[in-house]
Amino acid sequence: MNEVSPNRPLSPETALDTLGTLLPGMPRLRQGEVWIVGAGPGDPGLLTLHALSALLQADVLVHDALIDPRTLALARPEAVRIFAGKRGGRPSTHQDDITATLVDQARRGFRVVRLKGGDPFIFGRGGEEVAELVAQGIPHRVIPGLTSGLAGLSAVGIPATCRGVNQALFLATGHGAGTRPTPDGIDWTLVGRLNQPVILYMSLRNLPFILDGLGQGGMADALPAAVVASATTLEERVVITTKGELLETIRREGLEAPAIVVLGEIVRCHHTLRQVVTQAVESASGQA
Repeated sequence: MNEVSPNRPLSPETALDTLGTLLPGMPRLRQGEVWIVGAGPGDPGLLTLHALSALLQADVLVHDALIDPRTLALARPEAVRIFAGKRGGRPSTHQDDITATLVDQARRGFRVVRLKGGDPFIFGRGGEEVAELVAQGIPHRVIPGLTSGLAGLSAVGIPATCRGVNQALFLATGHGAGTRPTPDGIDWTLVGRLNQPVILYMSLRNLPFILDGLGQGGMADALPAAVVASATTLEERVVITTKGELLETIRREGLEAPAIVVLGEIVRCHHTLRQVVTQAVESASGQA
């Protein structure tokens, strides 16, 4: 293994060799290539090894607004960080500009990483970026990541599926909702009839409209609901409530994006699983 002087920047080749001691055969990010990388829900510990490898090799890091600073710090100090954040209701980088940046930096011969929260292909517009890279003839690779709507719930003890509770779940973004179905044609009344858990991304702004549609479909106000804000980060907040009290709870608690909203009987498992974990911790502490 190559030895690295503490005063000398870590080269991409050395970084890859170092990580390769853990997992031989890691792919090499080559000059002029773009990797679309999922950073997971927030906690850097939930990065995949391939995502970490990408960070260690990148010359240019084009990152979302919600990437944890601890994750950005894993990249080489000399790597150029380009902010490409998009936040609802705030000044945001246009998607076409982001894609143009990826193409430009790759054509300049840099190793480019497009770092996106969660998984690039789950409400992350990663498909659009890959399509443009293909159209422009830019070599690329996609590194999946843990999606916040599932990993964020697991981290706080809300299972996405639970035997005897549900056999399916519905994942949706509320970003495009308004006074009509979203551009993707979501009929919230129909969703309310499914009698399966609903997990919502980017939904706080349009939640009143969504909840109204779900209610018209038969979703009861007494149904358990939860909000996980800033999932798996140092700012994480978890609130348990009901569908009927959800809007008032969000207002009272001052919850803001990014947040995952879940409605369904799976939320009831939160209390049970927390008790199990607490008892296990107390038992282990008593035996120490």
